[in-house]
Amino acid sequence: MSGDPFDVVIVGAGSAGCVLADRLSERGNRRICLLEAGGSTRHPLVRIPAGWAATFRHRDFDWGFNTEPEPSLDGRPIYWPRGRGLGGSSAINGMIYIRGHAIDFERWAQAGAEGWSYDDVLPYFRRAEHQETHRDTFHGSGGPLHVQDSRDQRPIHEAFIEAMTSLGIPRNADFNGADQTGAGYYQFTQRSGSRWSTADAYLRDARSRNNLQIETRALALKVLFEGTRATGVRIRQDGKERDIHARHVVLSGGAINSPQLLELSGVGDPARLAALGIPVVHALADVGEHLQDHVLSKVVYGTHEVSSINREVQGWRLGVAAMNWFFRRRGPLSAGSALCGGFAYTRDDIDAPDVQFFFASGATLFNANGKIKALPIPAITCAVDQSRPESRGSVHIRSTRPDEHPEIRANYLATDNDRQTMTRGLRMIERIFNDKAMQPYITTRMSPGPALDMNDDDALLAYLRADAGTAYHPTSTCAIGKVVDSGLRVFGLNGLSVADASIMPSVVSGNTNAAAIMIGERASDLLSQQLQ
Repeated sequence: MSGDPFDVVIVGAGSAGCVLADRLSERGNRRICLLEAGGSTRHPLVRIPAGWAATFRHRDFDWGFNTEPEPSLDGRPIYWPRGRGLGGSSAINGMIYIRGHAIDFERWAQAGAEGWSYDDVLPYFRRAEHQETHRDTFHGSGGPLHVQDSRDQRPIHEAFIEAMTSLGIPRNADFNGADQTGAGYYQFTQRSGSRWSTADAYLRDARSRNNLQIETRALALKVLFEGTRATGVRIRQDGKERDIHARHVVLSGGAINSPQLLELSGVGDPARLAALGIPVVHALADVGEHLQDHVLSKVVYGTHEVSSINREVQGWRLGVAAMNWFFRRRGPLSAGSALCGGFAYTRDDIDAPDVQFFFASGATLFNANGKIKALPIPAITCAVDQSRPESRGSVHIRSTRPDEHPEIRANYLATDNDRQTMTRGLRMIERIFNDKAMQPYITTRMSPGPALDMNDDDALLAYLRADAGTAYHPTSTCAIGKVVDSGLRVFGLNGLSVADASIMPSVVSGNTNAAAIMIGERASDLLSQQLQ
């Protein structure tokens, strides 16, 4: 391509950025540049679904962030993996496909996000999707994003679902259909038992187009401005800095990297920028504020050896599992983060489920310095997160160095409602495990230890503070109504937009990847209209 300015430069080839690059370039009349700080994600750890945990702390695929010590989690810093490479976090996540409850998007609209109600966004979920099971008005067929059922369902999963129904949680075959409430199997962004990231879904065909240029190993240093108009991006690639000019700049770096780049570029709280010696391009105090994430905690029980996948992913049996996946795309290595679970109410005076459960027929959620590893003994795990947390935190730069991780404060469990919801969720897990359907499978409770009285409020809250961590769903740091308008344009600036999970006014209830992809789809239409 020539050195003339691009029509659009997209910073970040993640869950939304890949969508934008494909949709904007497929029209053929615009020159698009997609920048990605990481490289290729065509690696066995990425392709094999169960490899997701092994990508954590892997410098080729993960930014490897950490929060500041969390006051309500016993002062513990919490490790936050975020995807680095083509596909972004869709290349390292647990692949669960959940859109969020309809009420989440109504809340967005009520918060001022015009055009982002459930009826507005449903067509974009459908446009993205190639649904392999459900055929109805809620789902799409023929889209680039493959969504399929788990290929490793076992009797213990069915027992867990039956135990959930014993608590009055109805069975639900489709959490993305008419009602999110219920117990059942999750679906995954996979194709034929392999991970299907947004790089797979959206870039495979797009990368051959003459009007799309993809630059990898290209770290964005700052957005370039002429006055209050964005004119391009300065990058560092192969040790050299250069400028890429464009009519329009879109930040798609996610809830951490997008506010970081705005502040590095002089857009943010003037006092914060002045303290770091960064000239203010535009004062926008909400940049990096309003961070939300789902907090997650777990209950682990011992089980019989034949009931846990732990033995199948260690020692010589791991080789057998690998062959099963390689030749048949089945077995434990075809599994995402949790095969079943669901959504439930912990109290009666609310309009939508307030907790989500994740059940795994192994103990793979014990975090050891950012590495998720199976216990050497047979065990099973159920984790719970709060669907609509009230607590909010922040993401802000520490220095003018683009390669220095920003300061992340999740501020988990900052409200009484958040604490009470999570403790009620943990008690529900205990009741599920002790239902008669699960009795053939469980032995001794391992975490929390058997001595802890689950009905003791103080003891259970202490366990929660010591155990809880991230569900890997950060959002809202460049929120609609705070940093961008409903068209995703940054307030007070021209030629600059944000399109990723950071624009969510509040976190959706459920896993966030599907909603991030929807944001990319809708953003492509909004940008096409704005660039006419």
